[in-house]
Amino acid sequence: MLGLFALLVLVANRWGQALLDDGVRLRILAPPIIGQPRFGPSGGLLALMVPIAVGAALLALLPRLATTLRWRHLLVLSALAAVAWAVALALVDGPSGLTHPMELRGHYLLDIDLVGSPRAFLRGFTEHIDDYGTHVRSHPPGLVLILWAMDRVGLGGSAWAAGLVIAGGASAVPAVLLTTRELAGEALARRALPFVVLAPAALYVASTGDALFAGVGAWGVAAVVMATGPGGSRRDVLAAAGGAVFGLALLLSYGLVLLGLLPAAVIGVRRAWRVGALAVLGGASVIGLAAIAGFWWVDGVLASRVEYLDSVASVRPYGYFLLANLAALAVTVGPATLAGVLRLRQPLTLLVGPALAIVALADVSGMSKGEVERIWLPFALFLLPAGALAADDPARLRLWRWAQVAVAVLVTTFVRTHW
Repeated sequence: MLGLFALLVLVANRWGQALLDDGVRLRILAPPIIGQPRFGPSGGLLALMVPIAVGAALLALLPRLATTLRWRHLLVLSALAAVAWAVALALVDGPSGLTHPMELRGHYLLDIDLVGSPRAFLRGFTEHIDDYGTHVRSHPPGLVLILWAMDRVGLGGSAWAAGLVIAGGASAVPAVLLTTRELAGEALARRALPFVVLAPAALYVASTGDALFAGVGAWGVAAVVMATGPGGSRRDVLAAAGGAVFGLALLLSYGLVLLGLLPAAVIGVRRAWRVGALAVLGGASVIGLAAIAGFWWVDGVLASRVEYLDSVASVRPYGYFLLANLAALAVTVGPATLAGVLRLRQPLTLLVGPALAIVALADVSGMSKGEVERIWLPFALFLLPAGALAADDPARLRLWRWAQVAVAVLVTTFVRTHW
């Protein structure tokens, strides 16, 4: 399975390099992922010891604690461990590895001075979309408004922005585990915990806006999926709240609309139509309030699509990125996830199956040509529990966990990513 993983990444890399040599403007210098090739982290060998030490410690502790801690305590631990792993990987470039991504040209943080009045900003968002940076043009106005509000209460700057997205991304881990527990049982969720925490996906938690999007989306999915289980009137509250959270997620990223297919599949299989209705009502309420304030989500989608088609995507070849996107996703989820997907069986099918369908739709849509290692992070997280199926033997499962950590360390060592 490691061979298949390596072959997929190698083919995408060689094909991408050939395109670059032919003068194609991919703007991806380390195909299939965004970044630049390098030999060793900019922070030096001592900095590299940080993720190695943290990864080794988590590999030693998480499998044992996953079987002994009470469930609630385990959820808290999983989020804290996710923060530690993401921060450790980013620190190979020194402290700036956490904040620099938030300061890049085209990032949300650089446009908060254009907000002025939030209501005026919302009303004119699509009309003045060309005034904003690349990331803002490609997304709804939600994150810009959050960063603007933080700045107004004294929490401005890249450090606070990095803290926000790291916390949001790490919070996705317990949300994914809760979803896994609801659909596949607590024993499998506990077994999956190290794979969800230690996946190379952590490379894009510190620090990308997509990490926050993933966290909000994951909690929306978790609430709706849990609402399809037993719980009496609690189900109604979870369904409506989950829908509302998902509505908030749609005000952060248009692409998260695809993530709705996951709870929709669960609702269909379990015939939880009341849950579906309440979730849709909760989400529509949030989108409706945004419309009343001046931002109509559909207009935003259409404006963003125009911007996308005028961007570098217009020269990125569709055929290449059908493969390269999957290779970038393979790097993000790691070889253990790939091995688990190929051995997929009940009871994880209802979780991982829809996530695979979402990725396939996103790939063939042509609306994601490159950079999917971060863009697809909200989808990738729901593939990670498949790592628990990578092997039946505990010793082999331990090797797969080590493989996840090794891939993350290798990527951060030999590729300077933009995120």
